[in-house]
Amino acid sequence: MLEYWLSTPDGPVRARVPAESSAVFFVARTTPTSQGAGKRRPVQLKTRDGSAVDAVYFSSLRDLRAERELLFTAGHSVFEADVLPADRYLMERFIAGSCSISGVPRKHPGFIGIEGAELRASAYAPQLRAASIDIETDGFDGGVLSIAMVCEGQEQVFMLGRGTAPEQTTLHGNEAEVISAFCRALRHSDPDLILGWNVIEFDLQVLLRRARQLGIALALGRDGSDAELSDGKPLRARIAGRVVLDGIQSLRAASHLLESYALDDVAQQFLGRGKALAAPHTDRVAEIRRMFEHDRAALARYNLEDCRLARDIFAHVDLIGYLVERAQSTGLPLDRVRGAVAAFDYLYLPRLHRAGFVAPSVRDVVDLSPSPGGYVLDSIPGLYPNVIVLDFKSLYPSIIRTFCIDPLALWVANEDAVSGFRGARFDRNQHILPAVITQLWRARDEAKQKHDSARSYAIKIIMNSFYGVLGTPACRFFDPMLVSSITLRGHEIITHSRNFLEARGHSVIYGDTDSLFVRLGDALAPENCMELGEQLAHDLNAHWRDRIAREHRLESQLEVQFDKLYLRFFMPTLRDSIQGSKKRYAGLTHSPAGTSLDFKGLEAVRSDWTPLARRFQRELYRRVFTDLPYVGYIRETVALLRAGQLDHELVYRKRLRRELAAYVKNVPPHVRAARKQADPSREVAYIMTVRGPEPVRSASGPRAALDYPHYLERQLAPAADALLQHLGTSLAGLIDPQLSLF
Repeated sequence: MLEYWLSTPDGPVRARVPAESSAVFFVARTTPTSQGAGKRRPVQLKTRDGSAVDAVYFSSLRDLRAERELLFTAGHSVFEADVLPADRYLMERFIAGSCSISGVPRKHPGFIGIEGAELRASAYAPQLRAASIDIETDGFDGGVLSIAMVCEGQEQVFMLGRGTAPEQTTLHGNEAEVISAFCRALRHSDPDLILGWNVIEFDLQVLLRRARQLGIALALGRDGSDAELSDGKPLRARIAGRVVLDGIQSLRAASHLLESYALDDVAQQFLGRGKALAAPHTDRVAEIRRMFEHDRAALARYNLEDCRLARDIFAHVDLIGYLVERAQSTGLPLDRVRGAVAAFDYLYLPRLHRAGFVAPSVRDVVDLSPSPGGYVLDSIPGLYPNVIVLDFKSLYPSIIRTFCIDPLALWVANEDAVSGFRGARFDRNQHILPAVITQLWRARDEAKQKHDSARSYAIKIIMNSFYGVLGTPACRFFDPMLVSSITLRGHEIITHSRNFLEARGHSVIYGDTDSLFVRLGDALAPENCMELGEQLAHDLNAHWRDRIAREHRLESQLEVQFDKLYLRFFMPTLRDSIQGSKKRYAGLTHSPAGTSLDFKGLEAVRSDWTPLARRFQRELYRRVFTDLPYVGYIRETVALLRAGQLDHELVYRKRLRRELAAYVKNVPPHVRAARKQADPSREVAYIMTVRGPEPVRSASGPRAALDYPHYLERQLAPAADALLQHLGTSLAGLIDPQLSLF
């Protein structure tokens, strides 16, 4: 039996679907299966090499897995043996995100149940209700002190204790009553979504652990069932009829790369406000204990504000909208944050079956030889006026569309095939992926016209993920010929485009995977540069249309755009080298809206540099790019640093990638600081003192004096010298000319 929970205009629905035909894999017709393994049936499908296959149906996933292991052990190939029945049922019906249900409904407390249901693809825009939750505990391994919940205007806190309850708070005599009261309230509010910050790996994990220790249920399901956590990384919560969305996981799924994912830092960045804590760098564990003992009203406010912050970040970034659009484009569940390979399967497998083929299981992928990555041209370092960027819009998806790059096309290519690289050939007529990308491309253009940013961004991420999916051995279609035919075609396009532009008298000073940086005449006015940029993009598009039609008899889907104009552009050298750097540059862009600074790969946009170094570099470059005095600014900044007036900008932030105990031989500064901090968070904020790195929230006593020479030599000097060297000087030479003599 397959079980699906759905949000409908009539309320939540639990649909149960008979699973007789969903637990299935395929074997070559000549492959023997064990007696009683499953119901075996010939089907009109074949393998990549043309062998006929049989489908083997099982009554349970356990039986399927047992037979699969027997066949693998015996050396036989088993096809699509790793596709879960619940996924296969939906994908074969092209159900993604929304569907219609047929069957006989039966009313249950809190939901409608449909047994023997049948689902079909349909379009539906859900109106999802969300509750944001947060817990406070007695230390990181202690019991639950309070639980807050915010759901559509209703705010509640469930707190341990007796006596007079603060506003919006109910007090309970023991921890079990706190947890049970929270469960009852959440079921009464009945949200579709549960939101929070680190809500799965902390809040729910703690609640589950404490509930088990106390011998009670964490009954959060719509049918009254307990919450569970799945195995694997990242953890996923299983709550019947509800989806749990963690703010950190959701931001990363939507490709928001932030300096810190701590709730206070993210809230300050997006909302301009933070946690309800008077001293942001205080020992939070000690402060929570203090509030619990002496100021429970403050603890309730603190607990509720964390819920509001998580809710408001989701709304500000439109994370729910993004995840809904992703689900409706790929079939991925809302909480499936690492699902690029699964999304590809969801889109590709049912179309492959209709073309008459089955796919291998992932464990049958054997060719793991590496493939080349994106092409980066050598840069010509220097400080330039009037540099334009010509950008190939979605280059890799465009290459796939243009040159018919596709697993099925590789399998069935005939003599009139399109040539790829490393021996690849692709059929001109039988292919799947180009059509999928074309459909997504049109949907994205439609979303842009309607100013639907969540949908547009979701589709962009999906399209751009296909190259990466085909390039990983975790994909069942992995083949070095596929990914090489994408990347090496990209190399060819960038190289030939550079030659085209230089033949017309323009200097290409850099190129990065899908962009070309072109130096124009120094004396050109900005409007003339922009006109020339549009003309060059038009000419390059026409050139590629002609060339691809002539050489390949194909229609070009490549689209070059004039992306931006830099009034001043700086390409640094590698440190201690005369060679130009790659993926590191800065410039002053011009547009009808005005000018702005743009940094790539430099200290100003790197989260592992201090706020001082980043601010200092941005201002220094701004002054140089706009021909303003900069020597006085440098000397003033150094003087303020040495006087202790910039201490608030000297904090390093770094995330632990492993457990602390795993760092043995090489122990970097942030790990040394983490071992001294008051809490075991993976987000480490530390400063450099004369005694070495110290955490901002220290578990020990007063910290040592700040090491100002460290910040001068390791932060300000590197942030400035790349540019200053092109101006014939250095930071040391400007602040102490005597030092520059040595």
